[in-house]
Amino acid sequence: MTERFHDIALTVNGEEVRERVDARKTLVDFLREDLDLTGSHAGCEHGVCGACTVLLDGAIVRGCLTLAVQCDGARVVTIEGASDSGALADLQQAFQARNALQCGFCTPGMLLTAAALLAQGGVPSREKIREHFSGNYCRCTGYHAIIDAVESVARARAGGDA
Repeated sequence: MTERFHDIALTVNGEEVRERVDARKTLVDFLREDLDLTGSHAGCEHGVCGACTVLLDGAIVRGCLTLAVQCDGARVVTIEGASDSGALADLQQAFQARNALQCGFCTPGMLLTAAALLAQGGVPSREKIREHFSGNYCRCTGYHAIIDAVESVARARAGGDA
């Protein structure tokens, strides 16, 4: 019989974490329930909406499809860690200025997804931005404002007009 609870050690937003977790607990539930990091949301719980998006060892993952035990030894960055570091300040300002957020439920996942795209460098085309966001749903704003915000930050970071 497989053991139900496991000890894990990981780094979350730069802090070492050691916890005993149920083998069936998802990463997003672990972050929200055990660590009180509630910025990532459990939306569809099928990996489709992107509300649970976090960075795992620098890669975008869906927290609802990733088990906490799979993260043993990994580095996890949530919206709280990315925001506190200031890495998203220009994206957050652009989302606000372009009205690219409304209820805010999808916004953490959108910001982390945008940050991952912009980390690739350059100024992506609007088509590439749309494609990159294909796994993130927003039911309030539509996507034009979000694409505008991401494009403006990419241009500003590249030294062009925002």
